[in-house]
Amino acid sequence: MTDEITRLMRLVEFADSAFPVGTFSFSNGLESAAFEGVVEDAETLEQYTRTVLRQTVYCDAIAALHAFRAAGRNDYEAIKEADRQVMLCKMNAEARQMLIRTGKKMAEICTRITESALMKQWLQDIREQQVAGTYPVTQAIYFQQSGLTEKELFVAIEYGAINMVLNAALRCVKVSHYETQSILYRLSAEAAADYESIREAEYEDMAAFVPEMDIMASLHEKGKMRMFMN
Repeated sequence: MTDEITRLMRLVEFADSAFPVGTFSFSNGLESAAFEGVVEDAETLEQYTRTVLRQTVYCDAIAALHAFRAAGRNDYEAIKEADRQVMLCKMNAEARQMLIRTGKKMAEICTRITESALMKQWLQDIREQQVAGTYPVTQAIYFQQSGLTEKELFVAIEYGAINMVLNAALRCVKVSHYETQSILYRLSAEAAADYESIREAEYEDMAAFVPEMDIMASLHEKGKMRMFMN
């Protein structure tokens, strides 16, 4: 068993926006949204962040909880299925690329700092293109193997989604640190309710219908804005 303080330290480490998996390189479509005037201030930024968060909760988080539980019972095929389900819910190429790049990087880091045979197998399958190796599923494997809880996994996923958008906003939207932290504070207060809403959800409950975000991502793929990866 992992003691509580060690668990909290690991949670902070792997939820930190500075954790080197490259999430800072992506904006989740925000760059195009700012360029097109869809997001222009703190109010519209909060609306956009809530949309990203809802998609994350009802897609990435559901699959991650299934992968976490599968890792706990050593069901590798079920982990692979969770990974497949995440990819099926990503309509735009930019979202798929983000999840694959960050997932592989996290697996590489985890195999360097832990001795998890499961993570080593996962990384090998990513490199051999046997699995996509999405970020939320890789997170799930690491959290389960490191003695963290599924609630802590959910916290890391939700916090990461919010923080990715808000950090990007500081580079492309006219907002202050005070405003982004206020948004983070408000959304964080809803995390417990978000977890309860999906903790028993199945794959058929996953939802990814956010056409405006997909349009923004497609504009970014061919657009001239280049602060963030496409």
